[in-house]
Amino acid sequence: VVRKVKSQWMLKITEYAGRLIDDLDGLDYIERVSASQKHWIGRSHGADIVFGTTAGDDLVVYTTRPDTVFGATYMVISPEHDYLKKWAPLLKNSEEIAAYQDAAAHKSDFERTELGKDQEKTGVLLQGVEAVNPATGENIPVFISDYVLASYGTGAIMAVPGHDERDWAFARKFGLPIVEVVAGGNIDEAAYTDIENGTLVNSGFLNGLTVEEAKKEITDWLLRKHKGEARVNYKLRDWVFSRQRYWGEPIPMVWCDTCGWVPLPEDQLPLELPYIEDFEPTGEGDSPLARHDEWVNTTCPKCGAAAKRETDTMPQWAGSSWYFLRYCDPHNSEMLASEAALDYWMPVDWYNGGMEHTTLHMLYSRFWHKFLYDIGVVKGPEPYMKRTSHGMILGEDGQKMSKSRGNVVNPDDVIAEFGADTMRVYEMFIGDFEKTAPWNTASIKGSRRFLERVWALQDGLLPDEAVRPELESVVHRTIKKVGEDIEHLKHNTAIAAMMSLLNDLAAAGGATRGEYRILLQLLNPFAPHVTEEAWEQSGFGGEVSGQPWPAWDENKLQEDTVEIAVQVNGKVRGKVMLPAGVAKGDALAAAKAVPAVQAALAGKTLAKEIWVPGKLISFAVK
Repeated sequence: VVRKVKSQWMLKITEYAGRLIDDLDGLDYIERVSASQKHWIGRSHGADIVFGTTAGDDLVVYTTRPDTVFGATYMVISPEHDYLKKWAPLLKNSEEIAAYQDAAAHKSDFERTELGKDQEKTGVLLQGVEAVNPATGENIPVFISDYVLASYGTGAIMAVPGHDERDWAFARKFGLPIVEVVAGGNIDEAAYTDIENGTLVNSGFLNGLTVEEAKKEITDWLLRKHKGEARVNYKLRDWVFSRQRYWGEPIPMVWCDTCGWVPLPEDQLPLELPYIEDFEPTGEGDSPLARHDEWVNTTCPKCGAAAKRETDTMPQWAGSSWYFLRYCDPHNSEMLASEAALDYWMPVDWYNGGMEHTTLHMLYSRFWHKFLYDIGVVKGPEPYMKRTSHGMILGEDGQKMSKSRGNVVNPDDVIAEFGADTMRVYEMFIGDFEKTAPWNTASIKGSRRFLERVWALQDGLLPDEAVRPELESVVHRTIKKVGEDIEHLKHNTAIAAMMSLLNDLAAAGGATRGEYRILLQLLNPFAPHVTEEAWEQSGFGGEVSGQPWPAWDENKLQEDTVEIAVQVNGKVRGKVMLPAGVAKGDALAAAKAVPAVQAALAGKTLAKEIWVPGKLISFAVK
């Protein structure tokens, strides 16, 4: 890998960074989706601080902790910083610097920042140029180090080794001063980083202030002294929209020596790829299109002079960022989609997908949509009103399914052995929708048995079309739970509730036609084939999927009587059936009348009585 300076087309997503965070507040996104968006954008509040240099130029750094500027004892700039060329005549160790720059050029950004977090930092001191700390007025050394990137922030940082582990290790390695500016730690042994709260020390006019007070005071001081200002910063960088490959939408720009870059007029869009057979990249890292002069050479749309097309193509995001809009009106040859179609279909009510799409795809898609909103193509600033995310089903070995691991479960094989409905029910019953869960072939048999029991229930149905009074409570509670669980993607607990209802029906000697009808309606979204067949064989008429969803009655959710466990010194000694809403005294009296409880209490002193209405009675005895 070699780093090269290359012109690239960019989309200015940074202009939308604030809106992309703020507009999340009005959306129904699960927390981890919103959190991933906010983390990727990375909004922070801090200050730009201007450090003068002995070369006469200023180095500007952004920091979220301007209050620690008195503790900045050195600076670090990226190996690609523009000033290094300008300062070359002043630098006494140019060869050492050039060698370090060359080594850094062979590393990726990921290697330089992520992989090296726990590794020893390397760097080279600039011999001949120093920086000036604006707070202390003292000269401090400047280093280059590859963990600072030219493409992030200003390409320069102030180092406060007393309160940053990385800076502390760097300072110890190069014998640099370490100054405590927030009281509370022992900086001789390690950096003191628990400094969100604390009192400033060794910081001149900031001494004695709290961290929050010091942040405001130093920011105001920097502004008055023309040495800095408050700033909101974003980790997000502009979106590189160029790819040096054939596959992708051609970028519809033309280079004219007279007019510069000129966009193709709308009547020449879309610009299509030429048919070629050589897809290999060029030796210079350009797109394969660069070899095809008959396509590259064209005329300037503005002045008519000879011109050349851009040979870079767009990334895959160019289509995936807005495809849902085209779905609204896929055969429209005049525009993206008609206004009427967009009004009818948009915004997307509910978007469910994997967590791997909750940063880049979601972010790019929301940015793309906001731009279309700003230019009047769509009428709302957000494409998706609700966003949920599913977990992953792992192999039986607990690892991600992979051909190389040999742990892939083929759905066709499962369906051939157990049926499509069994597979559907098991996949939804396997665990929490948002979490990963391992496949278990043995457990799928339980889902099969559940469906077989539902199927068998139609034999010997009781002729009553209503729900029996003694089962009204459990039936209505099940209707309520299944409906709410479906809405909240809690499919596993919805199926568990239906399994429980099936047990209650079996204990009651079977189901009435009315009870069976309700069970089939609740189960239909999970097992459509079995339930439709059972519905038809039971003579209910029509199709299950065409029926209205069963309604539940709030007044019938509570049981008339409740079975309560009775404990003595933490051990269950018996159970008692009590009326719903029974008074505490009556409940305790009934519990004491249970023979096994009487025996456990006999001859002992009652120390404590506990009554948890509807759930538990407990006695503590000595």
